[in-house]
Amino acid sequence: MLACVVFVPSAPLVVPELAGPDAVDTLEVRSAVRDAGALLARHASRWVAVGADDRIASARSGAGEAQASRSIPTTGGFGRFGVDVPVSLERAGDERASGRLPLAMLIAGWLREQVDAESVRPIVVDPDVRPDAAHELGRALAAEISADPEPIGVLIVADGATALAPKAPGGGRRDSAVELQQRVVEALGAADIGALRGLDVAACDADGVDGRAAWQVAAAIVGDTPTAAEVSYADAPFGVGYVVASWTPEDAR
Repeated sequence: MLACVVFVPSAPLVVPELAGPDAVDTLEVRSAVRDAGALLARHASRWVAVGADDRIASARSGAGEAQASRSIPTTGGFGRFGVDVPVSLERAGDERASGRLPLAMLIAGWLREQVDAESVRPIVVDPDVRPDAAHELGRALAAEISADPEPIGVLIVADGATALAPKAPGGGRRDSAVELQQRVVEALGAADIGALRGLDVAACDADGVDGRAAWQVAAAIVGDTPTAAEVSYADAPFGVGYVVASWTPEDAR
């Protein structure tokens, strides 16, 4: 049973140890992410987390895959981002496979620990996956979640455009990126499934929107279920679009 869908950024800065004690400009997004995790945990202790694979791993596995075929470990750490904060996707975090967790799944594991959820099932998508493949994956996940008698939460870990400020990592501010990011925020804030499914692959690639595929999987998971949507944070610290939002099915409220 689908209990709730929560959207958070795929950004190391949400982890206090990585942001640093002086990062007051990220306090708001970190607080929103923590609150979103708490909301999801109130609805369900078992989560499915959907996020884009790291670009380097995606290039190795081949573009266009809806779900990564490589093994995903259950434990990992943020060492490559500066501070080795360990995380686990399960309360009993025995690692079942070698390799490193993609950033999106590190965020999912970290958030699970913050709110003491039971487990996270990782679903890693290639950031370049075709919309139709993302839709197929989402519908398959929806069927699995619907068949489970227990409440299941869905965590979407995804970033927006990378060209929203003069010093943004995507090459500075671009009007196209600002407009695209606004469409994403509006779609998440209205649970506009059609708008998310219609996100253009080339436009998202041009403006650095690696979250497109994960959002399209979420759209397919929810489908035509009546849903209450809310955006609790939408801004662009360091020129990258971060959105924290929630979708709650009407029958789960």
